[in-house]
Amino acid sequence: MASWNSLPLDVTYQIFGWIAFVSWSISFYPQVILNFRRKSVVGLNFDFLVFNITKHSSYLIYNAALFFSPAVQRQYREKYGSDEMIPVAANDVAFSIHAVALTAFTLFQVLIYDRGNQKVSKTCIGITVIVLLSALVCLILAWPKHSWLWLVSVFNTLQVCMTAIKYIPQAFMNFQRKSTVGWSIGNILLDLVGGVLIFAQLGIQSIDQKTLVNFYGNIGKTLLSVEVVLFDVLFILQHYVFYLVKNDGNTTTPEGNVTSLIDPDDEKPELKNV
Repeated sequence: MASWNSLPLDVTYQIFGWIAFVSWSISFYPQVILNFRRKSVVGLNFDFLVFNITKHSSYLIYNAALFFSPAVQRQYREKYGSDEMIPVAANDVAFSIHAVALTAFTLFQVLIYDRGNQKVSKTCIGITVIVLLSALVCLILAWPKHSWLWLVSVFNTLQVCMTAIKYIPQAFMNFQRKSTVGWSIGNILLDLVGGVLIFAQLGIQSIDQKTLVNFYGNIGKTLLSVEVVLFDVLFILQHYVFYLVKNDGNTTTPEGNVTSLIDPDDEKPELKNV
């Protein structure tokens, strides 16, 4: 079984991982707190939330299976080599559990707070149904041959795809409104820290093992960190450069068009003063 060659690198890897866990975990709270203070979710895109819980659920299945299942771990080493380290750490599992719980709570806030005329788009519902059906088909295919590594890799691929998709509705909504009011920048700043540290983790492990296998052996984690950084930079530019206004829960903003939908033909409700 593979082990760390350098104790300092091992310690650094663990520290980076848990800092990323704390940063990513805390990143859910600014939006929850903002919703609570405003008693409103106007400006928060509902498609983003649906995509987000689908993404984190897929990532939880992947992380938990690779971290806890001896069968999946055995198939991983058969594919990538017996000396390769499992590229999922305890902080990855802890983060996924927390992410699913907090995203579900944010969805609950959507049900109890003012949401204007915003709703989940038909496009979002269609994509989510396709993802769930695809996962079910893959489970049926994997079951007879016990292809568990392939199956969890499918969930890893799904979470990568959902990560790429989930930010688009919110970014487009900000663009349409020319405002980021209702969308917490604190979430983005903390998210960025986590994404950078996760990528650094992979680099540290590669230096210690003198191989890049962990980058493509856990391509989902690699792509996740890259996608997070790119979209977070976009949101930071939207908030601080493109649509620079006083964005807080107590700011009254000009009335404008808001849409929580991807579909351009769907109804575009007006944004209430928040």
